[in-house]
Amino acid sequence: MDEPQLRIYLVGNVAIERGGVLVAESRFPGGQGRLAFALLASERRDALSTEHIADVVWDGIPPTAWATALRAIVSKLRGVLAQSGAEATIEHAFGCYQLRLPPDAWIDVEAAAAAAHDAEAALRSGDLAAANGEALVANAIARRPFLEGAEGEWVQRKRTQLRTIQVRALSCRAEIAIRQGDLTGAAGDAERIIALEPFRERAYVTLMRAHVEAGNNAEALATYDRLRETLASELGASPSPDSAAAFLGVLRAN
Repeated sequence: MDEPQLRIYLVGNVAIERGGVLVAESRFPGGQGRLAFALLASERRDALSTEHIADVVWDGIPPTAWATALRAIVSKLRGVLAQSGAEATIEHAFGCYQLRLPPDAWIDVEAAAAAAHDAEAALRSGDLAAANGEALVANAIARRPFLEGAEGEWVQRKRTQLRTIQVRALSCRAEIAIRQGDLTGAAGDAERIIALEPFRERAYVTLMRAHVEAGNNAEALATYDRLRETLASELGASPSPDSAAAFLGVLRAN
């Protein structure tokens, strides 16, 4: 009989699940323990120096006795892993810690990145059903909050990576929707991308395409005006040649 898969959740509530056993976020040793675990899980393929872990956990200002405090956190995290019943542990050697997991372990942030990649590949090959399924997975994971309440450079970097994954997933969904004639859905996903990244010109172009396909040329022109005003007021820049070409295409269609 196959062993149950170990699943690790880092977005939303941090948790570990294996079979019918769920180790909830409340079992983790506070915010610092939750952050240390997220770091070890996210970078599990590398051995991380204690100094690097301390720098992330205490946001560049570790306490005087940080080494002792970090050992206590890691000891408690080992206990959390043991509660799952999986063959997983945190190894220590040469001043480094590394999270060791079973070969088939699943981590949500890794799954989101893989799904976004697979969605783009399927879209390029024309397999819209597969692309849509993978994009739905990537978006569902990446849109959830990462370590809510935590701050620091590493946390912000991970949030940026997840936002990028979400934008990639939404971009796939919008393109799929246009190809399938779901112009309302395409416009909605393009607007979601703009809300996440107001300077992403490709999202405005996608939104313009959706409006044109729907016969709403006035809305397409208004979208270009919004892009132009946003870039001018916030960046002192103008739309790219690709965006301008899309705008001219709308004008010629009028």
